[in-house]
Amino acid sequence: MFVTPAFAQAAGGAGGLDLTSMLPLVLIFVVFYFLLIRPQQKKMKAHREMVASVRRGDNVVTAGGVLGKVSKVIDDATVQVEIAEGVKIKVLKGTLSEVRSKGEPVKEGGEKDSSDAGSDKTPTVQKHDGSSLLSRFLKK
Repeated sequence: MFVTPAFAQAAGGAGGLDLTSMLPLVLIFVVFYFLLIRPQQKKMKAHREMVASVRRGDNVVTAGGVLGKVSKVIDDATVQVEIAEGVKIKVLKGTLSEVRSKGEPVKEGGEKDSSDAGSDKTPTVQKHDGSSLLSRFLKK
């Protein structure tokens, strides 16, 4: 019979931790920190500061999209918002998504904003005579 003895092979090197095997994991964590965690922390800090500075008379937008004016700051967590004349609701400060100021100051010189330049003009309707735009340019 052809039975050969089986010998156990010697174990390879120990599977210890080295810098090259940990480098991809560390690199992934650094990328996640700078692209996800840090911007979210900045956004949360700005929101906390915005909510803490809410005062009576500020125009606010809630997370549900309700627009209103703060009529009373009840406590550190609650404000009373007037959403229509005589209609007041209590809102948690944490649900305020935007605080708009009472109004923007008038620009110096009384100039209109460039976006408002054509807002007072009524739109005109142009008639199409059937010729294409390309043929108009070729005639010139």
